[in-house]
Amino acid sequence: MTRGTGPARDRDRADVVTMAHGAGGKASQALVQSVFARAFANPALDAMGDAALVDVPAGRLAFSTDSFVVSPLDFPGGCLGDLAVNGTVNDLAACGATPLALSAGFIVEEGFPRSELEHQARAMAQAAARAGVAVVTGDTKVVQRGRGDGCYVNTSGIGLVSPSALAISPAAARPGDRVLVSGPIGDHGTAVMLARGELGLEADVVSDTAALADLVQALLGAVGGAVHCLRDPTRGGVASVLNEIAASSGTAVVVNERDVPVRDGVRGVCELLGLDPLYVACEGRMLAFVSPGAAGAALEAMRAHPMGAGAADIGYVTADPAGMVLAESGFGGPRVLDMLVGDPLPRIC
Repeated sequence: MTRGTGPARDRDRADVVTMAHGAGGKASQALVQSVFARAFANPALDAMGDAALVDVPAGRLAFSTDSFVVSPLDFPGGCLGDLAVNGTVNDLAACGATPLALSAGFIVEEGFPRSELEHQARAMAQAAARAGVAVVTGDTKVVQRGRGDGCYVNTSGIGLVSPSALAISPAAARPGDRVLVSGPIGDHGTAVMLARGELGLEADVVSDTAALADLVQALLGAVGGAVHCLRDPTRGGVASVLNEIAASSGTAVVVNERDVPVRDGVRGVCELLGLDPLYVACEGRMLAFVSPGAAGAALEAMRAHPMGAGAADIGYVTADPAGMVLAESGFGGPRVLDMLVGDPLPRIC
């Protein structure tokens, strides 16, 4: 049936998102079809049911959900759309899972430019294609002007856990494990902070946002069960994640600061602002706790992958002092890396 003319059709084709687009009627349907269904087209989504039907092999599934409220929506190296995909894919990867399907929920403020919404949807679709996963279901809500901040996105994902990853857990770290990181830290948080333009600083820093499932599978393929724990250090950075793992496993983690890879631009900005790069968020890095005998092979496997070319061995696990993280700089005694208090870098993901 052909749609008529008049106010309803004008709302459907508006250059900005209106409250009508969130009302569940023709305008909502038109927005979903013209923006999201077009960007994410695949058989599971095209059915437009209340839920997607996804065929999965037998085994253990990983399930994750995350919400993304980054400001600004676009930053050097990425944007809200690809960040939303990569963040959830990496949460699945940290369980040793290969992503199978994603959902996407958009909360859009009235007056948000339609062209910007289309841009974010395209970026999400491109990131999903790079990660080898489809966005198969979703939801869109529109809130009144002034009651949002442009656009927020929630993504959930399911993935199939590799048989060699069934024992991976933050509680599985054990004394003697080596701690590996897949590349330089702090890029994402620094890039977003500079993109806000509030600090009057300039540096050649781009976000590291990227999907890491292939890297993790390469690592598992090389050393299998020698990988005891995986985590992606997002909010709170490497130091916060290491504290969580130390607490979960009842062990201590010692970081050799001189071995932690940090780009010059990130280091310079952090020094000017009095920040520690170990607490600055990453969005395309993975931490791996690996048996000492397999650490060399694990590091070699990571460095052979494009997403792990800058991988480094940054520390080790010991029994005492249980639940603590220490940093050794080579100058004086070790310092305690405690859990982050507050948030020096708001809205970085």
